[in-house]
Amino acid sequence: MQKVLFIAGLLVLGLVFTHQREVTHGPGVLAPDNPVQVNLEGAANIPFKEVRVIPQATFEITARVLSKEKYWSGPESDLSPIDLALGWGPMSDTAVLDEIDIWQSGRWYRWKSKDLPITQPDVSNHSANMHMIPATDAIEKQLKRLKKGEIVSIIGKLVNIETDEGWHWNSSMTRGDRGGGACEVVFVESVTVVEVANSIFE
Repeated sequence: MQKVLFIAGLLVLGLVFTHQREVTHGPGVLAPDNPVQVNLEGAANIPFKEVRVIPQATFEITARVLSKEKYWSGPESDLSPIDLALGWGPMSDTAVLDEIDIWQSGRWYRWKSKDLPITQPDVSNHSANMHMIPATDAIEKQLKRLKKGEIVSIIGKLVNIETDEGWHWNSSMTRGDRGGGACEVVFVESVTVVEVANSIFE
């Protein structure tokens, strides 16, 4: 019996390790296109849990996962249990990312570099921390399975959130902003991992 439990434990650890592995790539831009945003006017609210989800724009992005962070506390976590730091254009190029340290905390995406290979505006204009609100349980599972380094295509809407108690959470509507309020709040309706030739799991 102990042997069976030991083997089962190893299998579980193996699955956890597999889900946490990073996907690496050779140099080159892997997600060249800017996000596509079409602003909306007077769009109907989306019925969702106990809040008002107010669409501001349709939104499509194909980008590299620079970092992923899960959250369990705070009013935001009930709606958005995961943030993705995403990069496109030069911020999807391994040659650039090898020179930048990236991490997330407190619903922020942060970076530093001793020898930045591109300009600071290029970093800001081609990467963002995005609060992901999964439209379904299945999409939530997909988001949580994403690995750092994967190229992901996400379709949904940029939204503002309101409650009857007066709490609100507004999405950024531009990619070039920084600081407080610069994160996108994305109501995610579709997630697809894009296959890239010669991807390597570490």
